[in-house]
Amino acid sequence: MNKVIYLDSAASALKPESVIRAEMDFLQNAYANAGRGICGRASNVDNMVANARADVARFINAAPDQIVFTSGTTDGMNRIVHIINDCVCGAGIKNKTVMVSDLDHHSARLPFELLYDSDLCKIVLCPMDEKYNLVCPDLPRADVFVITAMSNVMGMPQDVGAIVRAARKKNPDVITVVDAAQYVVHNEIDVQEWDCDFMCFSAHKIGADTGLGIMYVKNPDRWISPDKFGGGMISKITGSAVEHNVTFQWESAPAKFEAGTLPLTQIIGLPAAVDYLSANRPNLDLIKYLYDRLSENPRIKIITPRDSTLFTFYVDGMHILDFGASVGARGVCLRVGNMCASWIHKVLGVAGTARISVGSMNVMDDVVRAADIIESVVK
Repeated sequence: MNKVIYLDSAASALKPESVIRAEMDFLQNAYANAGRGICGRASNVDNMVANARADVARFINAAPDQIVFTSGTTDGMNRIVHIINDCVCGAGIKNKTVMVSDLDHHSARLPFELLYDSDLCKIVLCPMDEKYNLVCPDLPRADVFVITAMSNVMGMPQDVGAIVRAARKKNPDVITVVDAAQYVVHNEIDVQEWDCDFMCFSAHKIGADTGLGIMYVKNPDRWISPDKFGGGMISKITGSAVEHNVTFQWESAPAKFEAGTLPLTQIIGLPAAVDYLSANRPNLDLIKYLYDRLSENPRIKIITPRDSTLFTFYVDGMHILDFGASVGARGVCLRVGNMCASWIHKVLGVAGTARISVGSMNVMDDVVRAADIIESVVK
């Protein structure tokens, strides 16, 4: 019997059997490269990739040509910075104002912070209310706005559509970039209602495989130059660099943003993950149980509200790494540290927290046993 209690789905979700079967069948019976061959087997893989792209598009109410496959949210968020900087702001993003927030994951905010450190952009902070939600009426004006749809520490959904509309009242041309890595697991996404310019999430957080992410691009033809170069994204090269008359003709989106061989096995497993998650969202009554039970222990300081998608806390008088090691040795897999979200921890006034997150496969017995173990550690 496996005694491990896996409560770290916010970091990466366990994989349903349907995903594992889809990937195994592809590897054993259908594998070939995509976008490179004309034989029947290669054409079949092209169709499988196209079908997966269409499934993801339906999942978030987008068009297939707005879906770009990346290696994950981190890759997508970093690429967006380069796409914006290279394509839309004339002499780069210099002197443009980027709005970030203290809810942001490192991958959403650090790329812009590094541009700021190089004097290539200005940074303003989106205000938060007393419940750590982004405040719409008081938004500063920005040219680019990074929006965390759900913090991986606080676990509360933000009203992305309302935030985007508020930002556009201050600047109709603002470029909105949404990190939906946590949000997508618990809530349906409608990019038409959000009206954002970019949005990213990771496949592995919804039960698909690692090494795959989705980057939604509202207007792919607006971004003239891609940010990566290689096979499959260029249709024609004329002239010569030596003679200083070289010109490039890119493929249409999404191909122009997908240089090189795609993570095919992960893509083939993605539709099964989407179907499974759509029918089996995580049971958040498990989080409410933990809140009600562990809030009775005076040493356990709970950060998140009862209706959060996460249970985030720390233990008074106990180093968070010691706590994590103690419960981990007893079979509980949870996350401890700053969750790659240093800014919200600074606002909270704590160096690190412990985070319990449930996935679609977790049941009440998991959190009951976890609570027993936590209580035995926090005496």
